[in-house]
Amino acid sequence: MHLSQLKGGGVVVRAATTRLVPNATIFDLASQAIATGKPLAAVIPGGGEAVDLAELAAGDRLDVPLRHPDPSRMFLTGTGLTHTGSASARDAMHATEGLSDSMKMFRMGMEGGKPASGIGAQPEWFYKGTGVQAVAPGAPLTSPAFALDGGEEPEIAAFYLIGPDGTPHRVGFSLANEFSDHVTERINYLFLAHSKLRPAAFGPELMVGDLPADIRGRSRILRNGAPVFDAEFRSGEANMSHSIANLEHHHFKYDAFRQPGDLHVHMFGTATLSFAEGMKAEPGDIFEIESPTFGLPLRNALALGQEDTTRPVVVAAL
Repeated sequence: MHLSQLKGGGVVVRAATTRLVPNATIFDLASQAIATGKPLAAVIPGGGEAVDLAELAAGDRLDVPLRHPDPSRMFLTGTGLTHTGSASARDAMHATEGLSDSMKMFRMGMEGGKPASGIGAQPEWFYKGTGVQAVAPGAPLTSPAFALDGGEEPEIAAFYLIGPDGTPHRVGFSLANEFSDHVTERINYLFLAHSKLRPAAFGPELMVGDLPADIRGRSRILRNGAPVFDAEFRSGEANMSHSIANLEHHHFKYDAFRQPGDLHVHMFGTATLSFAEGMKAEPGDIFEIESPTFGLPLRNALALGQEDTTRPVVVAAL
């Protein structure tokens, strides 16, 4: 089952048919499922008119699949160096003499990221911001005016709603464009946190259920309607150095991330970067990430922020 959220309210359910559940949000349905102890599918009302999801997407009607009513309680985070093949691009950015920290982290995952039981190796972790940074399908991904680059990262994200007792409940998975400043990251690995504080796009469809072990898709950059970058991306545990359960544990082991009612969107990393191939996206380029597993592709144009970066931010003292 796949779910999509309309910006004006209403949930599109795509299973045997594609239908609209009016006046509903996936957040409210997930909250109801937690409160009643039922699967999400069991609390979705029946009926509803048939709709064309592609037509809704073309009309800019689709939102991020799941938002918190209070954006400050929606947290965007992720893990890196989690996919087989992901270390080479990062190692090239950070290597000096011997093994880079990136390669050391990657090897930790390869050796201990999929424990037969218990807790495995801790992955790299990053923070991207709150729900104000969550970008809908079709909306621009805006790179700050001070940024040195704005590049795509095709990933899978999972959405989690924290229950009243602090239990994280996984609602589903979607495509994600994690969107980072790889030029800033390359200057110094300690700038990784700066490079990640950017918007990220999610959707258009939320896949409810277990993540398939082997996911295949394409990551493209379209310029004037034609691809200037087109590469396969792979995800799912068959292509990862960590299990999903291990990545989930190392995020939610922190009490601060298990506060009742909070929403978390966690991205699981990638091995495909156009930046690693020498590509530099330009304003107006369209990032396109698609996989048959997730239905409609995720498309967002690159835009540049217009804020004045010639003046320092002045803090007002009270």
